[in-house]
Amino acid sequence: MSSTKRTSFEMLASEARKCTICEAMKDKTAVLSELNGNLEPRVFFIAEAPGRQGADRTRRPFHGDKSGENFQVLLDSIRLTRDEIFITNSVLCSPRKPNGANRRPKKSEIGNCADYLRRTLDLIKPRIVVTLGSVALEALKAVESHDLTLKGDVGKVYDWNGGKLIPLYHPSPQVIASHRNMDRQLEDYANLGNELKRIRI
Repeated sequence: MSSTKRTSFEMLASEARKCTICEAMKDKTAVLSELNGNLEPRVFFIAEAPGRQGADRTRRPFHGDKSGENFQVLLDSIRLTRDEIFITNSVLCSPRKPNGANRRPKKSEIGNCADYLRRTLDLIKPRIVVTLGSVALEALKAVESHDLTLKGDVGKVYDWNGGKLIPLYHPSPQVIASHRNMDRQLEDYANLGNELKRIRI
């Protein structure tokens, strides 16, 4: 990896961490640093937002909470390691309800963060992008338009932005309990594993 790429990423991450555009998250700090992963990843994952017990606390996406534990099981199922991936979010800070619980990010907040997502993708230029959940899939439309839906296109491989896009469900306990159980998600990740083998990344 070039030192220019590393330096450019560090500058982008520093800029994101100073951002205070979203009124409801001015007291939060963007989760974007070397802890997000490999800048030349086999897979570039995009999720919803840093969780209260997870990335907002540990500063590492999908680390420190149950969603992170589930994500690790799914990665292990296709022998994909943390050192081989990059993970970011549609919204880089942690959106909270008044009682401190996690909440879904607002469209305006996703829009405020869209430029960071676009610039991160432009810098890393991944061959495979995987969205985790409907928020991430929708957020990608700001980078390059698509008409995919999570329910209709989960686990399928699409051409997008010069590479491949695979929509998957979020590994949160709530999603696994009510929308896409772990067995189904393991099948989805098997499709991702097959694509990695097919294009030999």
